[in-house]
Amino acid sequence: MNIRMICGLAAAMLSVSSLSAQHRADRQSLTDPGSSPLILLGDPQGYVKYDINQPIFELCTARIADNIDQLNIKAVLCTGDLVEQNDNNALNRKMLNQTSTQMWESVSRSFARIDDLVPYMIAPGNHDYGWRSAENGQTNFPKYFPVERNRMWKETLVSEFPNREGKASLENAAHIITDNTWGKILIITAEFAPRDEVLEWAGKLTNDEKYKDCKKIFITHSLLRERTAAYTNNEGYKIRPANWGQQVWDKLLNKYNFDLAICGHTGKPGDFEDSTAYRKDKNENGHEVHQMMFQISGGGWEGNGGDGWLRIMEFMPDGKTIKIKTYSPLFGISPSTKHLAHRTGAHDQFDIVIKK
Repeated sequence: MNIRMICGLAAAMLSVSSLSAQHRADRQSLTDPGSSPLILLGDPQGYVKYDINQPIFELCTARIADNIDQLNIKAVLCTGDLVEQNDNNALNRKMLNQTSTQMWESVSRSFARIDDLVPYMIAPGNHDYGWRSAENGQTNFPKYFPVERNRMWKETLVSEFPNREGKASLENAAHIITDNTWGKILIITAEFAPRDEVLEWAGKLTNDEKYKDCKKIFITHSLLRERTAAYTNNEGYKIRPANWGQQVWDKLLNKYNFDLAICGHTGKPGDFEDSTAYRKDKNENGHEVHQMMFQISGGGWEGNGGDGWLRIMEFMPDGKTIKIKTYSPLFGISPSTKHLAHRTGAHDQFDIVIKK
């Protein structure tokens, strides 16, 4: 092979590499190169209920996939309400144009973007149960998210608890991820309005000798209300037995030492602050429990589904600080809108300090 052919081959390889990099996108960077972020996705139901909105959520997961190495992403978390209606064919065209099957297929297709690349943990919401909204405990979640679909789960999953139908499911699941500075982090997801036995299972896990020294994160769909950060209580859903936010605090978070609890569920169209909440409480052991609600409204229930907003939770190298940033790949991917891609209000950009 002569020198001209070698140079031509090198140029061709460089061209292919350049094409795959997509330099026009607003590539994110970490506050500290030693950080390890988790990505938080709010309730996707508004994306998947309309076919024209579905590509926006797929863009979100595609951009996560594109940044796994760039940002050293350890895991992706989701607050549930994957679909608008779990099991319904009759379309209410005032609020959606997709059947339940089409919605489940859409959200599954979006998460397929990060399958086998990063573990993700989902706490199903009220719309993921029953026919329209938690009339009972039946769900299509295990059908579309079996443990075999993402090989990363085989490495991270350490425990699960049967769902309301008595089936093995990642609805109630515990995962371990590892960070060089933070060590092991135990992430537990729970079904919507978790039963007493689910809360008991989660509590016992935190006291298990194997996980006692882990940092601990609990994710369930319903916990806090927007703005006030008051606990949800006595909600009008028919699903039973059930524990709402106040009971989740009383029976689990107040008794066992979780460092962070995350939820979605509540929120309303309006200011960005109408879709977020945060509070910090000491439990009966004197342990500080940080609690955060993140929902997305997308300009209204009939908007585009959520404007692509997600949260970058940057676990800092000091082993105690989590920097919260709220970012939209939808706005960030275009030079003409990337100045809108970061929400910087006090409720959207803040630090959580975990006491060691």
